Amino acid sequence: MAQIIKQRMTARLDGEFVVFLIGMRINRFWNLHKWLPVARAMPRMLAELARRPESGFLGAQIYGGIPPVMAQYWRSFAQLEAYAKDPSSEHFPAWRSFNQRVRNSGDVGIWHETYLVRPGQYETIYNNMPPYGLGTVGQLVPAIGRLESAGGRVSGGSAASEKGGRLTSAWSCRAVIALREAERCALTRTNYRSTTAARAGESPAA
Repeated sequence: MAQIIKQRMTARLDGEFVVFLIGMRINRFWNLHKWLPVARAMPRMLAELARRPESGFLGAQIYGGIPPVMAQYWRSFAQLEAYAKDPSSEHFPAWRSFNQRVRNSGDVGIWHETYLVRPGQYETIYNNMPPYGLGTVGQLVPAIGRLESAGGRVSGGSAASEKGGRLTSAWSCRAVIALREAERCALTRTNYRSTTAARAGESPAA
């Protein structure tokens, strides 16, 4: 049994990542030969992905239910899509078999949802839980201080982005100040030339 962490924890994962939810629905239980191959395909895919860390697959979490729902975590959508379309992968023949054996028969349904997640646009909380969900692939940290509230956890996840933004803003402010100083100096020179020319009885443009 996984060790229970007896405090509130939150999960952080650097950079962008993808959450891929996938599941199936058995519509006709008596057609075992139609839905059983679909159910058996996923364990083979997970075993394959575990052997291929370069695939971008970070891990998965199975949620209860009949049939269950799985949340997969990927580093990028491009890598997820590349695996799905790879003819040499376990997914490709499973998808082809589903289209040949089931397709629109209504015996078994499959579904998935894909979410592209950016830093500072998610939050998690786990209380008296073992590593779970995003916590199995990211870093678990105590939900204390600014991370105690959901809003704090969202803003806390974008701290690095905020730091970069503040740095960019600082450079922008310096550029604006320098531009205004240059404009002030140019205006001063123009006024000086106009005043000098007026005293001499000349045109300012001379």
